[in-house]
Amino acid sequence: MAVKKRINDIIESKSSESYKIHYKYHIIFWSIYILFNTLRWGSLHNDYIYSIKTNLIGFPIHMALSYFNVYFLMPVFVFNKRYLEYTLAIFGSLVLMLIVKFNLTYYLIDTNVMPEASEVVNSITLNYAIVTMFGELYVVSFVTAIKITIDWLREHQKLHELETRQLTSELSFLRSQVSPHFFFNTLNNIYSLTLEKSNRAPEVVLKLSELMRYLLYAARKNKQDLQSEVELIQNYLDLEKIRFNDSLTINMNITGNLDNKRIAPMLLIPFVENSFKHGANKTIEPMTIDINIAVKENVLYFEMTNPIPKTPATNRLNEEGGIGLQNVKKRLELGYRPDEYELDITTTNSIFKVFLKLNV
Repeated sequence: MAVKKRINDIIESKSSESYKIHYKYHIIFWSIYILFNTLRWGSLHNDYIYSIKTNLIGFPIHMALSYFNVYFLMPVFVFNKRYLEYTLAIFGSLVLMLIVKFNLTYYLIDTNVMPEASEVVNSITLNYAIVTMFGELYVVSFVTAIKITIDWLREHQKLHELETRQLTSELSFLRSQVSPHFFFNTLNNIYSLTLEKSNRAPEVVLKLSELMRYLLYAARKNKQDLQSEVELIQNYLDLEKIRFNDSLTINMNITGNLDNKRIAPMLLIPFVENSFKHGANKTIEPMTIDINIAVKENVLYFEMTNPIPKTPATNRLNEEGGIGLQNVKKRLELGYRPDEYELDITTTNSIFKVFLKLNV
């Protein structure tokens, strides 16, 4: 839990830093705003000195009300769904702003506080109040919209990073499950040979050590050479042939160019393991396993069939797929887009068949 909390803190820190509004951008925004308003009102009244004076009064009010809204009113009321109280607080702030602005304009600039009107306005009239409050509300709304957009981007990035880390962690966990599962089956093979006091046991141990060396490095990668994965399957089959002798026939056909093709490590071997665990290991009858691996352009076609011994437990295990096959399905879902693969696992007439089409 401590590690997870630490990861979340790091993500939140990075996200906040990515979308934190630096003070220089505040300065740039308000500088552009006051320049625009000075030129606009100066052109309207044909008096730029008057425009500068009114903006020097209005500018601090705009800033104070905008920051008061986004950093206090919204967190206290809106984020807690206290909308009526928020509305009243905004209205009260606008009324207070109206009174302050009127008095500053009246006593410091001109008694006619609204020269654009058709008549002299030297008191707080309804028209003056509506125009001033709506003008202020426009500025506050614009600043608030910017703040909400920045917050949304920050939260969206944080969510995306959390999902990415979660997927990465889950994929790593699934890959870490493959090797122990694989070794468990292979060690069972060695155990069987030692019980038989087979002279081939040392050869199997040597093969296993080569596989372990490969797995220690391959399982850490997101993608591995397809050629290496095929060699892994061939080595595994060699181990099984030693154990089963003549009672097992394996037909493995490889076509196409495997060079420069990449695949998630240890993705195909569970299919092969499954054929032995729930097939060859469950019968003393001769058995044939067919494996076809074909690469056409950038697409891998993997097909494997094996007979299923007529035992209820075995049939049930094959229907459920076992740990290895469920692992493969989950890894495909997490590591590939839906349009990058097609997996079909069927059991018909006591034949277990796997078909995988995968972009490599």
